Amino acid sequence: MERLVEVEQISFEEDKSEVNLRPSSWDDYIGQEKIKKNLKVFIEASKKREEALDHILFYGPPGLGKTTLSYLISSEMNSNIKITAGPMIEKSGDLAAILTNLEEGDILFIDEIHRLSPAVEEILYPAMEDYRLDIIIGSGPAAQTVKIDLPRFTLIGATTRAGMLSNPLRERFGMHFRMQFYDHEELAKIIQKASLKLNKTCEDDAALEISRRSRGTPRVALRLLRRVRDFAEVENEDTIIKQRCKYALDELGVNDSGFDEMDINLLELLVSNKGKPMGLSTIAAALSEDEGTIEDAIEPYLLANGFIERTARGRVASVKTYEMFRLNYPQSEEKITEGSLF
Repeated sequence: MERLVEVEQISFEEDKSEVNLRPSSWDDYIGQEKIKKNLKVFIEASKKREEALDHILFYGPPGLGKTTLSYLISSEMNSNIKITAGPMIEKSGDLAAILTNLEEGDILFIDEIHRLSPAVEEILYPAMEDYRLDIIIGSGPAAQTVKIDLPRFTLIGATTRAGMLSNPLRERFGMHFRMQFYDHEELAKIIQKASLKLNKTCEDDAALEISRRSRGTPRVALRLLRRVRDFAEVENEDTIIKQRCKYALDELGVNDSGFDEMDINLLELLVSNKGKPMGLSTIAAALSEDEGTIEDAIEPYLLANGFIERTARGRVASVKTYEMFRLNYPQSEEKITEGSLF
């Protein structure tokens, strides 16, 4: 079942409407203010020295603007950007072909960089440090190592799972930036700007209504905006109003906290365990979901907003979750005393 609040990485063959809603200039990019402030300094310094920007690693949950920031960095540096993804680079020869086609000052963006194979990473190390390719030609006693000089380029890596990056690769990035979830006001501004591109105006309280249900994620906010726009189109409304937003999002099964059925199922499962930790494999089996989907698509927002907690023994529902369900938080082995979900 497709989730409206799904924030998995989208493919590079994106829907054109998704691309068109991206900010096209540095000033239009809303949020991540600390990252933007630091990047402006580093970009300006690189341009003054007439050097390629140092390698950059963006990490954090999907849908927060890592790819968009990379496009804007390319624009600010007046550089070409080449886009690929870790799973697409299967052999060291694939990476060598990409690197040898780069020009001076180009930017290479690798999404989901943690999924590069160890053999490909080995090729990447000298390319990042010394701008050199070491390629082995032949095999056995006749094998030869050929060194190919590369133009100075900038590698921008993006990952949703920074912990899966190998230490040698992580250490070769000169700049590390963690992407943060957006607050409601930032998302509301993004929604209002995007609505104009969709030939609609969006009232302030309507934009805030969508932002409250967007899980702090611009990609989700833009997806919900397009669906609300559809409801407004059917009613022949040129302006997106709060009443239409509430009706549309309720119909789509997205509640006031941005939770859908999968989120509620996970929280109810943890609550039913009466305060005892539950392992990831047990949760995945109970929900009939893949462990990676739970870790990458469901948990990040719930963890960041304090609805669940990770312990050495597993996941537990927080006090905030029990309050949301209007249940008493269990003390040690005591049972929930007020109401029941099952």
